[in-house]
Amino acid sequence: MRILFITSTRLGDAVLSTGILDHMIRRYSGADITVACGPLVEGIFKTIPEVSRVIALKKQKYWGHWFKLAQMTALTRWDIVIDLRNSIYTRLLPARKKYIWGQHDQTRHKVEQCAEVIGANPPPAPHLWFDDVTLEKAERLVPGGGMPVLGIGPAANWPAKTWPAENFIALIQRITMDDGFMPDARIAIFAAPGEEEVAYQVLKAFPDDRQIDVIAKADPLTAAAALKRCQFFIGNDSGLMHCAAAVGTPTLGLFGPSWPYLYAPWGAHCSYVSTPEDFDELTSYKGYTPQTAPCLMASLTVDAAYKGASHLWQQVAHV
Repeated sequence: MRILFITSTRLGDAVLSTGILDHMIRRYSGADITVACGPLVEGIFKTIPEVSRVIALKKQKYWGHWFKLAQMTALTRWDIVIDLRNSIYTRLLPARKKYIWGQHDQTRHKVEQCAEVIGANPPPAPHLWFDDVTLEKAERLVPGGGMPVLGIGPAANWPAKTWPAENFIALIQRITMDDGFMPDARIAIFAAPGEEEVAYQVLKAFPDDRQIDVIAKADPLTAAAALKRCQFFIGNDSGLMHCAAAVGTPTLGLFGPSWPYLYAPWGAHCSYVSTPEDFDELTSYKGYTPQTAPCLMASLTVDAAYKGASHLWQQVAHV
């Protein structure tokens, strides 16, 4: 059984698609799987025992990345092709069975939309696979022992989606004070390369002996393994947030100019809070573009975030 699985270049979307890959692995025991994805996310698939090859597709002009994929896959006799990129190439590729992203219910969560592609019900939850090397790296980044660890993701790929650093600091202070729900917790700050400024602003607001620095120090899979070592996670809508949810860490997502009905962290152990304004209200001004817009999260108050976090903690984190 040979399966070709084509998924996203973005971390969050790639993580959300892992549930259906896990479903296929369970359904077709012993299958030989090839994954095609973006370079950023190739590492999250390389540790899967059933995956024999990962093809990293860097986007090129004139669909050059699809020509590369054709060169590497066209001569293989595929039993199943799953294409979450809705490419023309897979429509031309011979296979016994094809599952191609199409006209799904756009009001449903991305996990549900992925499940609809292959007809899986209930939707399989995202899942990540770790090898021993990755787990050892994660343990060095987030050591065991001592007080519980509160993971924080204070950055995002767009400034508009990034809650102000001073709000993160105030929220952490409330959570970790004597009457908070994680008193004296250690604070692990996670961020990708390029996000160091805001991340260190938050980290350095707390005593050295409570700081855990995971800022630009881990690839996505290692960061996910480190998130698994946290007892709670709070972060902006981002791929990191989806990693935290996928590894089972109770996760609170912070939303503003994005869509929680599509991208809220998935699972009963997760929740979200959002600005009073929805996406359209926040972005309706002239000249809005995601990459250049300033922070649009200021109306999400620390009180609202704390209320959401403490409610989630009461539901799942202490069990």
